[in-house]
Amino acid sequence: MVRAKKMLETAKLELWTKQHPQPLKFANSPGGGAYGREVHLPDWVLDTWHPTEKKAYPDYFKRREQRKQEFIERWEKKYGKSGIEPSH
Repeated sequence: MVRAKKMLETAKLELWTKQHPQPLKFANSPGGGAYGREVHLPDWVLDTWHPTEKKAYPDYFKRREQRKQEFIERWEKKYGKSGIEPSH
């Protein structure tokens, strides 16, 4: 156990002394310059838009409501009604 501990300490020292002075960090990896810049918003955020904002994209929101209703119907067909009514 003593020998293993000594080997581990030696390996840690060697790793520290031989590391690159400026380690490569990819832009989108943690620590990179672009990490966390692009925020991915969940779909429900669009439900919080004000109706006047939705009027700017009428075709999109019409299709979105249709697809939400289709999803609910497929869900209820497969799993049954949830007992909670969706708010519109």
